[in-house]
Amino acid sequence: MRRHWRLWADPGAWAAMLDQRPDLAAEPYVADWAKKEWPLIACRPPHGAPSTLVAAGLALPPEAGKKKLFILLPPEAVAKMAPPPALINAAASAPPAWGEWIAALLRAAPGVAVYGSLAWQYGTGLSYLGPASDLDLLLTHQSRAESEAMLRRIALIAASAPMRIDGELIRTDGTAAQWRELFDGSPEVLVKRMTGVGPMSRAEFLA
Repeated sequence: MRRHWRLWADPGAWAAMLDQRPDLAAEPYVADWAKKEWPLIACRPPHGAPSTLVAAGLALPPEAGKKKLFILLPPEAVAKMAPPPALINAAASAPPAWGEWIAALLRAAPGVAVYGSLAWQYGTGLSYLGPASDLDLLLTHQSRAESEAMLRRIALIAASAPMRIDGELIRTDGTAAQWRELFDGSPEVLVKRMTGVGPMSRAEFLA
């Protein structure tokens, strides 16, 4: 299981989890989240969490407080899982004003996926995006030359886009770094893994 992957909880197991989490009882939408087949997002387990449980995040929309909730589930409570949604699919949930730049991003990085507000809006149908929302991309690292060329294309698009374009470049082993940090050419970047966060040389990351 990787960061940003989508998880769907079994409704019965979700109800059992909620019985143990009275702190979630008053949160909007949470009670019926699994019943509505809305996704959770796999994330790094909080410090001290049992290694036998699956850690997942649930972000509420702005009108419900924009809270980020953390859930721990037994593996058998996960009914299914899938990679993050592709931008080409999630684009239907994006503001019309983003259309021109999304089309350019799809040409610049075929297969690009998304996370963050657009992914939540696409997955639930609830309203997560506002005038100040970012577009968070998940770009796949292939080789140093190909990734550096892709980062240049993304940067050109981001320079004129009406929304801020953020996101990560992800290696095949799941290690990820912010695409802007890589593009800036810093000799060292901050990388994220399911097991933690730490520094890595840019050259090693792109190798």
